[in-house]
Amino acid sequence: MKIPRIKRSRNFAKIFGGEDASFGMTKLVEEESVETSKTRTEEEDDTKIKCPKCGKMVNRARVVKRKYICYECGSYFRVRTLNRIKMVADPGTFTPWFSKTEIKNPLGFAGYEDKVKEAREKTGLDEAVTIGRCKVFGEDIVLGVCDARFMMASMGHVVGEKITKAMERAVEEKLPVFLFCCSGGARMQEGIVSLMQMAKTSAAIQKLGEAGLFYCPILTDPTTGGVTASFAMLGDVIMAEPGALIGFAGPRVIRQTIGQELPEGFQTAEFLVEHGIIDGIVRRDRLKKTIYFLVKAHQCKEGNYANFGDVNYHFVPTEIIKERAAKAVTKSAWEKVKAVRSVDRASALDYMEVIFDHFVEAHGDRAFRDDPAIVGGIGFIGGQAVTVIADHKGRNLKECQERNYGMPMPEGYRKALRLMKQAEKFNRPIVCFVNTSGAYPGMEAEERGMGESIARNLMEMSALQVPVLCIMIGEGGSGGALATAVGNEVWMLENATYSILSPEGFSSILWKDSGRAEEASEVMKITAQDLKELHIIDKIIPEFGGADDSTKKAIGGYLKENICAFLKKYEGAKREDISAERYDRFRAF
Repeated sequence: MKIPRIKRSRNFAKIFGGEDASFGMTKLVEEESVETSKTRTEEEDDTKIKCPKCGKMVNRARVVKRKYICYECGSYFRVRTLNRIKMVADPGTFTPWFSKTEIKNPLGFAGYEDKVKEAREKTGLDEAVTIGRCKVFGEDIVLGVCDARFMMASMGHVVGEKITKAMERAVEEKLPVFLFCCSGGARMQEGIVSLMQMAKTSAAIQKLGEAGLFYCPILTDPTTGGVTASFAMLGDVIMAEPGALIGFAGPRVIRQTIGQELPEGFQTAEFLVEHGIIDGIVRRDRLKKTIYFLVKAHQCKEGNYANFGDVNYHFVPTEIIKERAAKAVTKSAWEKVKAVRSVDRASALDYMEVIFDHFVEAHGDRAFRDDPAIVGGIGFIGGQAVTVIADHKGRNLKECQERNYGMPMPEGYRKALRLMKQAEKFNRPIVCFVNTSGAYPGMEAEERGMGESIARNLMEMSALQVPVLCIMIGEGGSGGALATAVGNEVWMLENATYSILSPEGFSSILWKDSGRAEEASEVMKITAQDLKELHIIDKIIPEFGGADDSTKKAIGGYLKENICAFLKKYEGAKREDISAERYDRFRAF
């Protein structure tokens, strides 16, 4: 599998360089974002339009060239249907579906038919959502686009019907679905019938998921009300455009209902990423390649875990690395404890830059927050997509504070589990990098159910039907480490540690003397060598003298070669056999 060569990124908002696609389509009216379509002369290129965000008059042609983004403040203009399709579809490949769905007036609401007719004449669209099939860099997808000009893209029975039919046809044709969402909510003129579309579309998305097919809503400005509470928030991956207003009850509804004024930036896409509700933000100039990446990342077939293509993963250490490894002095258990706690020790992200050709981070537990102590997302080794979960302490004091020194909160474990279950759905193997002193032991963690979150991970990981590899790269502390370390195989770097709790805690509990931590580290059997003898781990990874900046590429290269060998071992394996093997591994302890 070949994908365009791209720069590595850790955020959906930073993926890929953008690419336009010209477009030809006969069944929809040619249109532009900020003015009605017409033949333009060179003199008209100086047309000025007002930016809805900063209020400045800007050159229309420059705004169009920048994909309808204000060059003064960077805010996004709303995009009409055809222009949105141009940003995504390969030229001439979009074929509209369900464009003749009959619109009814279920409540007999006065003037409703006239309002729909007026919207049709104004926009050239048959309804607020356009659905069809197209190609993105040659890959077939189902594409849907909501248009705010059509009655504020409110969801009536036709919108619900078209989206539901799209999901059903996607199942028949085995295609992924991408839907650009915007809406003021349910269509008031249809009353309770509109409300029923929330359940109807949600049920259709469930059927799509049961078929193992990918669904990605991209939230644009605004996405509110019943759309937010249904098809807009049910994606395997949820993205949004920068600055988009997203919420269930909009600011005006909140103000008029309970008199509450929302703070600046409260219901923005950026706010939702921070609070773990969506995976990330995607810019328009990177939109098409982002969609292509997601299609490729969710095409994994059962039993196909070694799709490396022409990737060169054979590792040969340099003479300098060999020399440094030869001079390395064997460390005591206590020396290893101190070494793995050092801020200078190489992190999972250091190794990931070597192992994966591309990595894109996903965010959040879909409920409360995005925990920065756990990084998760999708990486590629050649053509093989892999779900990656990693503890990350930070590389300096400031980052350590931001990431809570690598001590996950309950929402971090729930994020990890969400991504692992997604991996299972799409037959992606999982690689976990473990490096934490333990789960965060604070009041907030207890309030949010720390024990339950760890227990849930242990239970769910034990039954995952894809290969799971867990690598202890630094400190492995207690249940907080085990929560992402239930693997078919568990490896350790040669100077890493893995223990029931810290040596200080061990000596304090058993000997009532925390000052005997060094002694405790020896009797606890916490080193890679000890744990290999106990059959707790399966492989020891050499550090070539120590895991730091000078050896991180060598360690990463060695890991890449061995990860590829691990994945090859499961080529053609049955899903139930993979989970049974993991069960038996832990059953033996």
